[in-house]
Amino acid sequence: MGTFEKIYEIVKKIPYGKVATYGQIAMMAGNPRWARVVGYALHSNPDPQTIKCYRVVNRFGHLAPAFAFGGEDEQAKLLRAEGIEVSEDNSVDLEKYLWDGR
Repeated sequence: MGTFEKIYEIVKKIPYGKVATYGQIAMMAGNPRWARVVGYALHSNPDPQTIKCYRVVNRFGHLAPAFAFGGEDEQAKLLRAEGIEVSEDNSVDLEKYLWDGR
């Protein structure tokens, strides 16, 4: 399995109503230095319906400034639809919504 495929398999496991960070996904994929690679993989997501990349945020809980699949506010809209609170500064409370990886 290639790097992107590993990343996609992990992202598929993020539960409804939870988020993960790029670094968290990188660590789970086998290399803590792959946070940017995670970003590249998600930007190239071949199946956004199955690989819910909108559930991935940065290490501070901030959303992507220009979400690749639908534009600027789409990520916030999708997260809110799952009951995740997104603040006015487009961030998520990681203490409340971070996936524990299990």
